Amino acid sequence: MENTTNLRFFWNGIKATDGKLQRCSFDGGQLIHFPAGTISIYSKATMGFSKEIGESFTVTNNSDGTTDYFENDHIRVTPDHRLYAQVAKALALRTAHFDKRFAKAGL
Repeated sequence: MENTTNLRFFWNGIKATDGKLQRCSFDGGQLIHFPAGTISIYSKATMGFSKEIGESFTVTNNSDGTTDYFENDHIRVTPDHRLYAQVAKALALRTAHFDKRFAKAGL
């Protein structure tokens, strides 16, 4: 888990050194087997997160091609992770973005 300074977090994704936005969503919902405050990051791309992101986080993908079960990559970021503050900021930006959209729509 080296070289984390080049990752930039946005409300809708993560940019690594190549500068391309890797689209994902952030969720702060409570998980049963993780500490309070754990943030989940879900890849929106079927090819998953880049190697550079994988070097900074533990990426999980439980796809099983033999049973035709496929899922996108996901990451769990616990409060003790060194990038937690940056991920939490991206989650806050995502929440603010959707709050603004829902307010405009009257929802």
